[in-house]
Amino acid sequence: MLIQKIVQELQDIPEDKLAELYNLIHYFRLGLSQERTQPRTPGLLKGQLGDAFFEPLPEEELQQWE
Repeated sequence: MLIQKIVQELQDIPEDKLAELYNLIHYFRLGLSQERTQPRTPGLLKGQLGDAFFEPLPEEELQQWE
């Protein structure tokens, strides 16, 4: 059975790497269980943007992004 092969492989992984492997497996599994939603259509935004949206950000705000 495949699960037994996986367990055998896990036994050869160094103890200090197991936490990384656990996170990989855990979040992979969580991703599988998420509902499949309709794909987002890029570029379509409900509503309208005002001209202020396209104005450059103030220097103080730009510094916060860095």
